[in-house]
This record gives sequence, C-alpha cells and structure tokens, in this order.
Amino acid sequence: MCGIVGYIGDKNCVPILINGLKRLEYRGYDSAGLGVIINHECRVVKNKGQVALLEKKLEEVSLSGNLGIGHTRWATHGVPNEINAHPHFNSSKNLLVIHNGIIENYQTLKAGLQKFGYKFISDTDSEVIPHLIDSFLIKGHSLFKSVQLALSEVEGTYGLIVIYDEEPDRMIAARKGSPLVLGIGDKENFVASDVSAILAHTKQIVYLEDGEVVEVFKDHFIAKTVLDKEIEKEVHEITMTLDEIDKGGFAHFMLKEIMEQPESICNSMRGRLLLDKGTSKLGGLESVADRLASSSRIIISACGTSWHAGLVGEYMLEQFTRIPTEVEYASEFRYRNPVVNKDDAIFFISQSGETADTLAALREAKDKGALVLGICNAVGSSIARESIAGVYTHAGPEIGVASTKAFTSQLVVLALITLLIARKKNMSLVDGKSIAEELKTIPDKISKILKLNDTIEEIAAEFKDVKNFLYLGRGYNFPVALEGALKLKEISYIHAEGYPAAEMKHGPIALIDENMPAVFIAPKDSTYEKIISNIEEIKARKGRIIAIASENDDKIDNLVDYSIKIPDTIRMLMPILTVIPLQLLAYHIAVKKGLNVDQPRNLAKSVTVE
Repeated sequence: MCGIVGYIGDKNCVPILINGLKRLEYRGYDSAGLGVIINHECRVVKNKGQVALLEKKLEEVSLSGNLGIGHTRWATHGVPNEINAHPHFNSSKNLLVIHNGIIENYQTLKAGLQKFGYKFISDTDSEVIPHLIDSFLIKGHSLFKSVQLALSEVEGTYGLIVIYDEEPDRMIAARKGSPLVLGIGDKENFVASDVSAILAHTKQIVYLEDGEVVEVFKDHFIAKTVLDKEIEKEVHEITMTLDEIDKGGFAHFMLKEIMEQPESICNSMRGRLLLDKGTSKLGGLESVADRLASSSRIIISACGTSWHAGLVGEYMLEQFTRIPTEVEYASEFRYRNPVVNKDDAIFFISQSGETADTLAALREAKDKGALVLGICNAVGSSIARESIAGVYTHAGPEIGVASTKAFTSQLVVLALITLLIARKKNMSLVDGKSIAEELKTIPDKISKILKLNDTIEEIAAEFKDVKNFLYLGRGYNFPVALEGALKLKEISYIHAEGYPAAEMKHGPIALIDENMPAVFIAPKDSTYEKIISNIEEIKARKGRIIAIASENDDKIDNLVDYSIKIPDTIRMLMPILTVIPLQLLAYHIAVKKGLNVDQPRNLAKSVTVE
C-alpha cells in the first residue's frame, strides 16, 4: 500500500514528485509529504489528507531541487497526521526515508536505538529506518553500506528510498516484499512503487527483486543485494500509455473502468480463442498444460474480489474438467500448514500481482513442490515473475480502488483455462465450440447492459439512504452476490451481505422488513424456480426487491419492485454479465451519497502489507 516516488536529475523535482503522487494516490491517501535536498540541506513539507492538500501547501513554500522523494500514505502504525506522514528524518535531520511496508521487529529496534540516545517523534514503525541507518553512518560507513547494514537487521517488508544531504548526488532504493521499480531516463532517473508514477517521463523500467538495493545516480545505477553481491539488471520497455491511466472524460476512474469492460474483455480473449477447434490457446500455460490437465486437484488462492472470481472458477473447473477444485483465502492459506502435494496445481489470482498475502501463499506452495500458476493483470509483477507459468488478464490499468474490469477479465481467463483443460480431457469438439462461440458474444452483451446505466442510476436514487442490503444468488451467481455486496460496502459504506439464496431461511431472513432491500440475481437457468420461491418469501415479509433478470422474463416483473433485464448466456459465463448492473448500482449509490468512489475510506488499491 502507500505510494512512493523519487527523482534525481537536472530538473526541479517538486512538480515531478507531486504528479507522481497523484498517480499513486489510489495506493493510499491518509497523508502525503515531499523531501528535497537543497544546497546540502534536507527540506520537508508534509500534510494530513490527500495530495491536493500537500500541493496547496507547497504554493506557500519555496521548494525546489534536483533530488527528492515523495510519499502518499495508507496508515498502518500511527494515526493519519502530519507527524506520522513521510518522509521521516534521522535525529540530525540530514537523512530522509520514505517507506512502504511493515517493519515487524520495529519495537525491538526502537528500544535498542533509544538506549543509544535516539529520540522518536512519530508512532510509526518506519521511523526506526532513518535512525538505524544513521547508527551506521556515524561509524564512517557510506550511505549505501549503511542502508545495507541497516536492512540486514530489519525483519518485515519494505519498499523504500533514502536520500542524504552529505551524498546529494544519489538516492538509495531497496525492496523486500513491497513493489519497487527503477525508471531510466535521459540524464535523470526515477524510483517508484508503481510504473504509473513515472510513465510521463520514461518507459524504460527495471524491476527490483526482494533483497536488492540500488544506488541511483542521474546517469547510471549500481545494483547489489543486501549482502553486497553485485547483480545485473535487465531494462524492460513498457507499453502502457498515459491515456490508459487518465479518466478520459469520466467523472471517476471507477465509472470509466466499468464502461471499458467490453474492450477489456476483448483484450483478455484476443488471440486466445480458437473457435474452429473449440478450445483456447494460452501461451503462458503451454509448457505446463499437460501437467495441469493431469492434476489430481486444483486450488485457487486469492483475496477480496479475486477470491470471488476464484469461486466462479471453481464452479467452471469442476463442472467441465471434473478435477476437484478448492478456493482458499490467501491470507489464511500459509498459516494453517496446508496439505499441498506435488500433483496439485495452484492458481494465484491478483490484479496487481503484488498482493502480499497471495505472494506469500505462492511462495509457500512453491516450496512444497506444487505447480504454482499466476493470473495477474500487471505485467512484470512479483506474482507473474515468481510463478512457474501463468496468464495475464490484459484488462489494462485499473486505478479505481473497487475492482470492476479486473474481475470480469479474471472470469474470462478462468473460462479460457477451463476450456483448455476440458478439451484436453473429455470435452467434445461440439461442446467446446459452443462455449467458445458464446465467449465471443460476451463483449457485445456487456455493451447492451451498459446502456441501462440511466435506469440503474434511477434505482440507486431510491436506495441511497438505506442502512443494509442483502444480495442473493444460486449456483454460479452466488459468488456474484458476494461481489455485489462487497462493491456496495467498499464505496458506499452501506452494510451488505451476500448469501446463497437457499441459505436465506437459515438465518438472514430474520433481518427482512420494509427497510431491508434484497438484490436477487435471477436469470432464467436451472435454479430459476427456486429463486422465484425465495423472492416470494422476501415479498411476504414486506422486503423491497431488485432483481437482475433475463431480458425475456416477464413473470418476474410482477414479483419485484425493480428489475434490471440483461441478455442471456450459458450458465458458466452468466456471472460476467450479472455483475455489471451490481457494479453500476454500487457506483451510483455512492455518488448520490456524495462519496469519493475512487478513494474510499480505509482502503487502498494494492494490499502490499499483511
């Protein structure tokens, strides 16, 4: 979480850092700060709240320089305030550090440093880092060596940048468990936690790996490990454009990303769907496809929205491949000493590819000898690099904290994987072609649903002031109920729960009254009549009902208060369609409540700390 960016070159770093922080604000927006070295002196400006407030504060301060660092915070240790904001000083105020991650042994380190007279002013774990580095500097070590020695004593995770007024021609960056990239420019270099922060200035990127430390000058860099082993780093050319990470005329990134789903899903399928053969071609899985198809068990591990995608994937894989499939919360997976066998295949799903829990679970499974596979959106991310094989979703940058297009692209990729395995096993050509042909129609069907935006906005106006929501679905659409409830919780702060509709009578129905609306996901499939019975039960208790229904369903209109009609598709692909109205409903309710949908309170886009 948190966003960090650094610059060294011949330009004034302040506007570069501010613009970088604006690009990174989806990673944290509790507080923000800049640190610049001017004439061998460290200058810091920081502020509680969003980057815009920091930018306004800078209008009243004369601050410029050729070396600087910036940070936007998602609070872990210490409340959001100016003191806890980064950068943090050493006692002499000649060294600055910005940090993303958690120092797990900070209390032990802090106690030891205090015995040597170091004074702490913040409540953060991060403040131990500048003092620890200082404890080696005063012994005569260089900045680079002092950082190496300090990090050898640190337990936990970090992505950090250090600058020092006695060595103003360089910045030091290091990574362990928290993403960090180096951007190579023309007589200028950059460091950031995300490519988006530096995309306006360079497309030449170096990905740092865990345990690496780089000494960055304006015209070159030196990379070593914490243990001082020299390493060679490869420079990558990225293809992302600035247009992809701008709002494009939409009021919010979330709305833009919802509306991009016909395109993002096309991108997820492009070149992968073999209609004539009724299968898919996934280059990232070619080397392991036979091993995958012969797996005795498939496990899907993920967090949040990606976990919901995994639940849909479980339905797909078990129905069509007949391989037992389990879905695990990555945050719990490695802590319960899971039973993992060498003939297991484990998919790790993460939009960012940097989710700390998911990455840790991947490493655990890899150590146990399983086939570890990544499903990621971010090219070059840690999960993508550390997986044995995998598939990119190619959804494009997703800036809104509440995931939308990443979710539907994950569902498409899971469908392509299911098709690939099933055709290798026992699925007929006819059945394979039928699924492939239906997949091809999905973008156009989503476009049709998106035209209902105004209708959904009107429904949202009726429900913006309610305190609770219930989301209900069966079969493939049960995970969609979970995802719809999560979207509402994330951005509108309305309490919402998702349940299998059949479980309603086992407790949740006690909540139903005229103030408790229920959203039913009720397409005409094999569970339809059962869903209708559940709707009748809610109606009998004066509950208000919104139904996501098939476009040819006239019966349901007489039973519900509001119906949102969507095109039909086969059961395994229906979640890709049914989730779209729920995304729009959550979005419009939040907007009508006057909330910031792109930066909901307490949340950050990429969860890079456990």
